[in-house]
Amino acid sequence: MVFAGLVIEFCLGAIYSYSVIAVPLKRFFETPPPEGLGLKVSATEMQLPFIVFLLVFALVMPLTGRFIEKYGPRKVSVIGAIFVGLGWFLASLATSPIMLIFLYGVIGGIGVGIAYNCPITVSARWFPDRRGLAVGLTVLGFGISAAIVSPFADFLAARLGVSTMFKIFGIMFFLLIIAFSMFLRFPQSDWKPPYWKPTQSKGAANIELERSKMVKTLSFYALWACYSIGTLAGLMAIGVAKPVGLEVAENAGISESEISSLLTILAIPFAFCNGFGRPFFGWITDRLAPMKTAILSFILICLASALIYTNPESIIVYAIAFAILWLNLGGWLAIAPAATASFFGIKNYARNYGLVFTAYGAGAVAGNLLAGQARDIFGAYIAVFPYVIVIAVIGIIIALMGLKPPKSE
Repeated sequence: MVFAGLVIEFCLGAIYSYSVIAVPLKRFFETPPPEGLGLKVSATEMQLPFIVFLLVFALVMPLTGRFIEKYGPRKVSVIGAIFVGLGWFLASLATSPIMLIFLYGVIGGIGVGIAYNCPITVSARWFPDRRGLAVGLTVLGFGISAAIVSPFADFLAARLGVSTMFKIFGIMFFLLIIAFSMFLRFPQSDWKPPYWKPTQSKGAANIELERSKMVKTLSFYALWACYSIGTLAGLMAIGVAKPVGLEVAENAGISESEISSLLTILAIPFAFCNGFGRPFFGWITDRLAPMKTAILSFILICLASALIYTNPESIIVYAIAFAILWLNLGGWLAIAPAATASFFGIKNYARNYGLVFTAYGAGAVAGNLLAGQARDIFGAYIAVFPYVIVIAVIGIIIALMGLKPPKSE
């Protein structure tokens, strides 16, 4: 069950390869005809398809909770597969970043938004005794996707062109999601693991809240804000990973032709950090309160941001800093769902987490716009990291003040 969810999430998580795909894509847009389109594209414009994809994903997911409950995770996941396949395939027709926003960002984002919560909800119900770890392992696929998709995308774009690459991925993801959706099903409503006696876990409220009551609690707003900040740093790092690497290389006197392959290869350990950040932080969340886990994450974000900002010419420091940032994004995709279930209960989890997940979209928009504007205004992506440190410190304060279980009425 968890493996099927992992494969589905792997297909959905291919969006995290965008920073690698964006490099040949930008070159295609800017190269004069007939080899390219002869456009002039800014850093912010190239970030917009990625931003819109993640924003649409985050906005659609809250709407799917009721349909997962009503029609089951299998049928909803199949519908998501259709949109995901179309989004990637139709991206091959884009002749500008604006066109890519609609063909790739909107359609693909809808598909991921529809399918994403299906495997997570299934895992949370089958493993209530190890919910954080089970959810973490399920969304592991989303995180490690870039480790395989990034070098494969680089290979396909170099050999067959960007347009053909999009078509191949569209067909492949459609077929894989359809196949593994067949394994998704809920257990019986009264099911629980053998020999397991429910106890109140650390940081758990031991209550069941509907969405309408959840939004009246301080815990919800604190979790939403912390989730936004955690994903702001992580999704920004994912969206600009290769461009920042090229910037660091330039500062060190290394040309793009010399460093490009290495930067693509670095996407593999980055993606594994992202992927394994999910079960790792899920495991920590099961043992510590979500508040303590969140604070740990924000401290790591501050450390990584300070490292890259003070060492703008070191490839080694770049690799370490971005590995930490990718790890923390993965962590928040386990901390937030586990905290949602612990604070507000499992009965209405699909709907509740769907609303909490809109914070992911807010983080995607804020982080990537911030990075794009830093590049366009200051001439360097690295200029964004002092702002990230300040935002992470605000996250620590919010976590200390409000990331606690709501009081029972």
